[in-house]
Amino acid sequence: MPPGRADSLSAAPAAEPTTSDEMTAEQLREAKEYGRLGLLASLADKLADAVFLGIMAFAFAIPLDRWLSQSISGDSLRLLALFAVLMLLHLAVSFPISVYSGYTLEHRFGLSRQTFGRWFFRYAKSSALMILFGAVLVSGLYAVIWAVGAWWWLAAAGVFFVVTIVVGQWMPVVVLPLFYKIERINDPELTGRMTRLAEGTGLSIEGVYRLGLSQETAKANAMLAGMGRTRRVLMGDTLLDQFTPDEIEVIFAHEIGHHVFRHIHKMILVGVLYSLLGFWICNQALVSWTAAHYGQPVDVHNLPVSTLPLFMFVMTLFSLALEPLQNIVSRRYERQCDRYALARTGMRAAYLSAFRKLARLNKDDPAPHALEVFLFHSHPPIAERLMAAGE
Repeated sequence: MPPGRADSLSAAPAAEPTTSDEMTAEQLREAKEYGRLGLLASLADKLADAVFLGIMAFAFAIPLDRWLSQSISGDSLRLLALFAVLMLLHLAVSFPISVYSGYTLEHRFGLSRQTFGRWFFRYAKSSALMILFGAVLVSGLYAVIWAVGAWWWLAAAGVFFVVTIVVGQWMPVVVLPLFYKIERINDPELTGRMTRLAEGTGLSIEGVYRLGLSQETAKANAMLAGMGRTRRVLMGDTLLDQFTPDEIEVIFAHEIGHHVFRHIHKMILVGVLYSLLGFWICNQALVSWTAAHYGQPVDVHNLPVSTLPLFMFVMTLFSLALEPLQNIVSRRYERQCDRYALARTGMRAAYLSAFRKLARLNKDDPAPHALEVFLFHSHPPIAERLMAAGE
């Protein structure tokens, strides 16, 4: 597909950067403070996860399993009961952090529009959905382990691939509507812009939708979601109401770049490889742990239910160790899409004003510390993106 902006792609003039898009010194200070506190909350949450699962795996797994076995005899049912206990205890431990990061911090910086009751309802709903989905995954995983035996980690990676595809298809049509109001946008100009941008890319868009973010947040966002027939453009109403047509177009061009460079397919493939490695590491840990606690290696076909906390602990540590590498890949993809959006639309001014506006509305620190970026950021800092665009 040749770069450059197609004819008649925009009826409005390109949006020139204005001083209203720039952060004031006070806004910059506030963004840095918001980023600092958010990072501390995230680190506390990660630490709480690891410590809680470590304690459960090495101190309480066997006693808890024995206690459950007094009333639940079947391994499959006891596995679900153990998972439910773990999740409920974890939610209790992490609840103060969730309240701080999801409610208190967002209100302190004027980003949340939710009452505590509404926030708690959404938190409870997402937690229930997480437990339900997790129970299905855990049941399926141990069914594979008990059926396949020593090579379960290879089979589980294949199952992970299928689950990733299914979740990708269901996300915009089943999961997101549980939390946000989603309605099709009947705007011929906007739809026409999206359609013309997608021409020649092989991208089939089911529709352009308005995502109701404003009831809970002042932040702006947009995404290309779904796979196959469920693929659609989701534009936050906060973005639609505050960004110009040219700014919206250049943001969407960035999202199309992910399709053009097949980033979704690449990430799925990489995810399968990561899962293969992670499951193999778990297998080694489970075999060693059972040998140490039961006096001899346990046949994997009969892997004890009490290994579940250890499995979750090892996968949590593996994910934490892998996060910086995943972020390196993600930031590289984001830079590719930024370059694509600029080449495809030719709207450098709209690109600059859009990202300035995103930083201001979302209170995003334009230039966080390099170590923080390396360890935790899936997107390049705003300042870097503006500089790369030739500011």
